[in-house]
Amino acid sequence: MGTMLYGRGIFLNRSFDELNLTQADLVAEVHQAYVRAGADVIETNTFGANRIKLGAFGLADRAHAINLHGARIARHAAREQAYVAGAIGPLGIRIEPWGKTGVDEAQEYFREQAAALLEGGVDLFILETFRDVNEVSAAIRAVRSLCDLPIVAQVTTEEDGNTLDGAAPETFVPELEHLGANVVGVNCSVGPAAMLETVERMAEVATVKLAAQPNAGRPREVEGRNIYLCSPEYMASYARRFINTGVRLVGGCCGTTPEHIRHIKMAVRALAPPQVAREKQSANRRVVPQVQVVPRSEKSRMAAALESGTFVVAVELVPPRGYSADPLIAQARELAANGVDLVNISEGARGSARISALSASVMVQQQAGIETILHYACRDRNLLGMQSDLLGAHSMGIRNVLLITGDPPNAGDYPDATAVFDVDSIGLTNVVARLNAGFDIGGQPIGAPTAFHIGVAANPGAANLDEQVRRFEFKVKAGAEFAITQPIFDLRALVQFLERTSAVRVPMLAAITPLESLRHAEFLANEVPGLHVPEVIVERMRVAETEGRAAAEGMTIACEIAVAVRPHVQGVKISTAAGALQSGLGVMRALAQCAEQR
Repeated sequence: MGTMLYGRGIFLNRSFDELNLTQADLVAEVHQAYVRAGADVIETNTFGANRIKLGAFGLADRAHAINLHGARIARHAAREQAYVAGAIGPLGIRIEPWGKTGVDEAQEYFREQAAALLEGGVDLFILETFRDVNEVSAAIRAVRSLCDLPIVAQVTTEEDGNTLDGAAPETFVPELEHLGANVVGVNCSVGPAAMLETVERMAEVATVKLAAQPNAGRPREVEGRNIYLCSPEYMASYARRFINTGVRLVGGCCGTTPEHIRHIKMAVRALAPPQVAREKQSANRRVVPQVQVVPRSEKSRMAAALESGTFVVAVELVPPRGYSADPLIAQARELAANGVDLVNISEGARGSARISALSASVMVQQQAGIETILHYACRDRNLLGMQSDLLGAHSMGIRNVLLITGDPPNAGDYPDATAVFDVDSIGLTNVVARLNAGFDIGGQPIGAPTAFHIGVAANPGAANLDEQVRRFEFKVKAGAEFAITQPIFDLRALVQFLERTSAVRVPMLAAITPLESLRHAEFLANEVPGLHVPEVIVERMRVAETEGRAAAEGMTIACEIAVAVRPHVQGVKISTAAGALQSGLGVMRALAQCAEQR
């Protein structure tokens, strides 16, 4: 449908689904062309007609009407010659455990779309082009909550046969069957040749019928337009191979024109499908290997210390600009010599270009001999890239990780830079917890499990404390084992947060930041979202500024706060200005004196 509408001059930046309301005749013409070509099933023009995707075009409130009319247009075009399948695609957002949207919320979005399609008179549902098995599962549940019509559940795969999120056919086929899909298949992303190999793997484990809808090859840009170059004859030759492998619903996805369908139809008519002994194949299920998860106390020195109740001190260092890490290594060695437990390596401070935190952490551990906490942000990488990075980090000895969503690039030196944000910190915590259990995000075993000590951020001073508490609870449930706060200047806010999160308590490190000047204090108080600096502290810095002792007063305040929070937390993370290690060591000495007095 998209290919044909594009060929008729509909620009890609428009909502194709909206045409059900504004250009119904055009949509009907496309349906009729496929019916005349011999299609047994036509799909409604509703692939992206869910509330989330329509919202990008300001059409969220018209979701019901777009789906209802889409079904009616297809129903009228099909008459009695073809079945009408209600087409439902992914939401276009990440759902849990990778994203902020709950499975129940996603299910409701799908249910809304399916209800309108059902009202419009569809004969079956095709759930297609899903990369996340968890999301297509939500769609199946939504449809099943409304009716017993047949469901075709299709995922989209890479050349290796796994979904875009890494789930193997041996994993997703049984899962979709179990949820109630009548037909399980693959569509989009790849051409016929790669898809055939995937279907062969699916046939080894499937007990339901299979579907295959490949693209007409990979698109190529010709004079500014995307053209699919697989010939109708080539597509038809693979249709025969699909059928011989056990496929019972065969067709095409992007680039598949009525002429392609005409040739596929002729190939199908000339072929008597072989009988496939599904009941024998069902025994061919994958055996999930048992793994021995690494106990928390054995993951790192930091983990062991927190497990035993030892108070830990970390000092934050920022990776340098340029490629020379010598100053960073020298600072880390000085901290180690003075008894600091950990070096906290921040990532891309304020979205600027520096040595990567991963590289810096590895060099510090190898050359300075002190354990690190690696900040790892979601901003710059997609889900699969983050998984690869983390596996590489583990192989190089990194164990303590602080998983954060990350500052947007426009907060730093490059306002035109783009960000990825494929998942947020909650989703990333789920990723790492899964690696620690011995599985990748697609549910495939990785061999020996990783042993990451998982940390997350917490913000006791957030303006919306309820939301902050809710997100923190999600992080702990996802697998967080310790947390580091935003800079603490208000003890009451910290205590209140700890009380609100007592049901999901994990070791907490309070961030301590010595104020450098009145300007620094005013900046933190007024321009950093979610950071609460009491007016009494700003006033102290104002008085000290007039007396020429602002830095000393900032250090005094930091020591007072560190001593005050010590009974409530399991450690501190001290952040100082670049090169100002002595202020960090001063806070550490204040803590040591407090411990001696107690």
